[in-house]
Amino acid sequence: MHLICDQVVCVTGAGGFIASWVVKSLLEKGYTVRGTVRNPDDPKNDHLWELQGAKERLTLYKAELLDYNSLFEAINGCDGVFHIASPVSEEESMVETAVIGSKNVIVAAAEAKVKRVVLTSSIGAVYMDPNRSPNELIDETFWSDLEFCKSTESWYFYGKVLAERLAWKESKLRGLDIVTISPVLVIGPLLQPTLNASTAHILEYLTGAVKTYSNSNLAFVDVRDVASAHVFLFETPSAKGRYICYESSLHLGEMAEILAKYFPEYAVPTKCSGEVKPRAKPLSFSNQKLKGMGLDFIPVKQCLYETVKSLQGKGHLPVFNHQNDI
Repeated sequence: MHLICDQVVCVTGAGGFIASWVVKSLLEKGYTVRGTVRNPDDPKNDHLWELQGAKERLTLYKAELLDYNSLFEAINGCDGVFHIASPVSEEESMVETAVIGSKNVIVAAAEAKVKRVVLTSSIGAVYMDPNRSPNELIDETFWSDLEFCKSTESWYFYGKVLAERLAWKESKLRGLDIVTISPVLVIGPLLQPTLNASTAHILEYLTGAVKTYSNSNLAFVDVRDVASAHVFLFETPSAKGRYICYESSLHLGEMAEILAKYFPEYAVPTKCSGEVKPRAKPLSFSNQKLKGMGLDFIPVKQCLYETVKSLQGKGHLPVFNHQNDI
């Protein structure tokens, strides 16, 4: 039995990995959803129409982040906005799209007098700082150092910092209520047929494309938890500020061991490219702000397992009979 909801919300970049799950969650709760996509007729968005409630309560709008009018058309008349669309690239040119797109959404939301904007930022806007102690617990008060992002050519993170900072500035100027979410590397089952950057990264460890793993760590969170957090923060009036969305960190060697244990049929790397060094220590991220509000997270082993099962189901990996169940 689903809740009856009379609210209308807009989800930017609705066909993407995170956004598709947000759309799914909103439809299941009874929301009427307006999704922005580059081309509503593109078959890559067909998975959205298969979601429960989509035929009754989903409309796809043709919109571009750099086209204010197209965004305003989708947002005007909405109670809330989930701004998830963002270019995923390490090209310097993506920065302008990320920043201007964020401003356009905030200005349109303010003009349309929406109740709240939930903006998807990134852990890349939080932790990139060479002056931070490696043992420090990283929470929502941290911001990445722009000059460090620039010098390391981390343009995606650079754009995320600028876009989030501008969103806070513009929303304050315009009296708009926003909260932001900073997810770590997002994995889990795909709704869309195409690969996205994070699941493609996992796929490389199964196809033989990666021969060794580096002496480094990754922080993970499941896409379903990220979607749940978006909707929860929209619905919770007391939610304020920034929220890190994080389950746990793994050394890439540990990740490889987990993948090899459950899926021994694939060419998972067994050697570290930095074998001579001790294993790098993971960064410590705090998820207490979300956990303190009652949200919990799917364990990373289950996330990895279900990511691979989904990659198989979508035809990105061959299926063998001798894999181990979780």
